[in-house]
Amino acid sequence: MPGGVTLNPEEVDISFSMGSLKLPIPIWGAAMDGVVDVDFAIAMGKLGGIAVLNLDGVHTRYEDSAPIVKRIAEADKAQINALLKEVYREPVKPKLISERIKTIKAAGVPCAVSTVPARAEERAGVVQNAGADVLVVQGTVLTARHSSRSYHQLSFEELVRACHIPVVVGNCVHYETALELMETGIAGILVGVGPGAACTTRGVLGVGVPQVTATADVAAARDEYMRRGGMRVAVITDGGMRIGADVCKAFASGADAVMIGTPLAGAEESASKGFNWGMATPDPNLPRGTRIHVGTKATLREILLGPARVDDGSQNFAGALRSALGVCGANDITEFQHVEMVIAPAITSEGKVFQQAQHVGMGKS
Repeated sequence: MPGGVTLNPEEVDISFSMGSLKLPIPIWGAAMDGVVDVDFAIAMGKLGGIAVLNLDGVHTRYEDSAPIVKRIAEADKAQINALLKEVYREPVKPKLISERIKTIKAAGVPCAVSTVPARAEERAGVVQNAGADVLVVQGTVLTARHSSRSYHQLSFEELVRACHIPVVVGNCVHYETALELMETGIAGILVGVGPGAACTTRGVLGVGVPQVTATADVAAARDEYMRRGGMRVAVITDGGMRIGADVCKAFASGADAVMIGTPLAGAEESASKGFNWGMATPDPNLPRGTRIHVGTKATLREILLGPARVDDGSQNFAGALRSALGVCGANDITEFQHVEMVIAPAITSEGKVFQQAQHVGMGKS
């Protein structure tokens, strides 16, 4: 809701910090192979955000990943799942992990990389030695108390102790689970199960929580953890955001940063030039994602920083966030997390009859 005091959007602070990592804009690029390659990570870093490179993706399996990405982008819909399984059979090469990180760092920008939990311990040393700034451990759902008789369980406490860089884990949607994860010493936590445009987890598994609810619950866990004397753990809402309004709602719900994928797939700089597929799409046994075509919409600068050339909220996310803070009278993200919110399913369609009928502005989708 708008505040009783309004502020100049140019004077509010939307920066993000987590340990030694400082970002002018609180936006992370999701570790999607169709979005983030080395060049994209460098471009996003130079604009003030950070893009996460997927260590289990094609960019660390192939010396030259561009032809692989092109094959995936151009594949027929009927053949895409088989093709994905085929190209992801190529082993990940530790040498490429190190090379990719060093190339990103050589450009003078922060570097974040993502790994599946099963490979986190063995990759932590390589990742740190190569100079990465953040290690993200990501699965469909992660908890601090996973049980298995057939394989070794990753200890987040031990992993955090072994790392001199921030460790971010996810994904999570539940208060108690988030609190337990925070107690292991992690620096950040990803929020969201299945909301992404290319993700099919909610259809395949029937599991998920709406992002506003999930973000609010995990943010409440962060606040409780701080009340108990713990450090502030960064809450990063991951997925389900299409336009600036969605991004702003995530912060109002309690997020410290957002992670987006599909909106960035539409950037001219994206690895696939307009396509996206989820991290679990190539799973050989139970794919939980699909390839989607977004199309090339704008430059990365226009999407993140503007100026926007369209009126539908798909560009200038940082500008939208600044304006939302100004309208609500919040000087920074922390203050914005305490604004009043209302539940109104019709808020984007109320009074928009002509826009909908003419397919302009908010009536385009």
